Amino acid sequence: MAGRWLRAARGMGGRRRRGWSEAPAFAAEQRATLVNVKLKWVKDRALDGAVSRERDLRAAHHLLDVVSARPGHRVSRPELLADSSVRRAFGGVDGVDAFLARYHTLFALRRGGGVFLTDAALDLRRREVDCLVESEPDLVSRLRRLLMLTLPRSLPLHTVDLLRWDLGLPRDYRASILRRYPDHFALDQPEGDERVWLRLLWWDDGLAVSELEKSTAGGGGGDTTCLPFPVSFTKGFGLRSKCINWLREWQALPYTSPYADPSGLDRRTDVSEKRNVGVFHELLHLTVAKRTERRNVSNMRKLLGMPQKFTKVFERHPGIFYLSRVLGTQTVVLREAYGGGSLLLAKHAHPLATIREEYSAVMRAALPPRRRRRSRESDSCSEQDEECVGGEEFELTE
Repeated sequence: MAGRWLRAARGMGGRRRRGWSEAPAFAAEQRATLVNVKLKWVKDRALDGAVSRERDLRAAHHLLDVVSARPGHRVSRPELLADSSVRRAFGGVDGVDAFLARYHTLFALRRGGGVFLTDAALDLRRREVDCLVESEPDLVSRLRRLLMLTLPRSLPLHTVDLLRWDLGLPRDYRASILRRYPDHFALDQPEGDERVWLRLLWWDDGLAVSELEKSTAGGGGGDTTCLPFPVSFTKGFGLRSKCINWLREWQALPYTSPYADPSGLDRRTDVSEKRNVGVFHELLHLTVAKRTERRNVSNMRKLLGMPQKFTKVFERHPGIFYLSRVLGTQTVVLREAYGGGSLLLAKHAHPLATIREEYSAVMRAALPPRRRRRSRESDSCSEQDEECVGGEEFELTE
């Protein structure tokens, strides 16, 4: 994207103390009220396109998991359709058959009803497995940091399941990842609770540094007192002067680490809201594609120490988050991670993201020429022409 990051003035007094057990050092500086500023939602076709492209990818990956788990990477059609998770994912038998036929570059149908993986799919699958093995320490670290964001340092397994794809966890993570790291994770079922919880066994101060803090002065330990968030807006957003002034002042407020104890913060203040924004900013950084569905985090309010209607921060800060409303759901996208509609892999590199991009390319090759051309035009719009609704960034100065 062209332009520069919105940066607010720094230099407010005080020094934040890290550590889960320590309260933020800014209680005396908090504003009395939460400023009532409403920013409009503006559609961003480029980011909507990035979200839309993942729908079929996730469905394809579900089938890849099922087929590749069978001997010889082959499954009979009746056996595949007998899988209730497959039928549910595709809306019935007809949906499965249509999907297999559409993406013949991944799935081969043989006489007699056998479903195989194509050579291209097998190659990508092997590389993906290798990638998961090589990046497992990073995956474990991100899972630990996710649990460290919560007040009880634990999450219901159902919530972890909702975030599984976004975090890059393998489908069998309970039997693989969790069992291989008994010093980090434990499964508990509290008395009177039907849910099973994933609990972090010990805190690591070395992991309790947010991505925003790491980016300060190139990670060289610069001042983290009043960190501003990177901000960009969709072309044509048109901020009013009142909103610009509020945003400048809000960016200059004290920054509370998402890993710090928030109990000393007044939830009715802008300082507390900035902490809430920081929690989701960090959470999205922990995901592979720097995005997740809103419903995946909607049940985490108490666990994250959030106020009522806490997901309203996505609407109040459209320069930090983009709320995509395609595919019949709402997906929260971290704006800074995208250039138009493409993930900035050079800056936000994750090996799984690269593999998933290659899966998408193989799937696009199966589409009719007209649909392929439309997809390329969308990518071109995202990357080359801001007038096509790429991001517009700007700087506020005193």
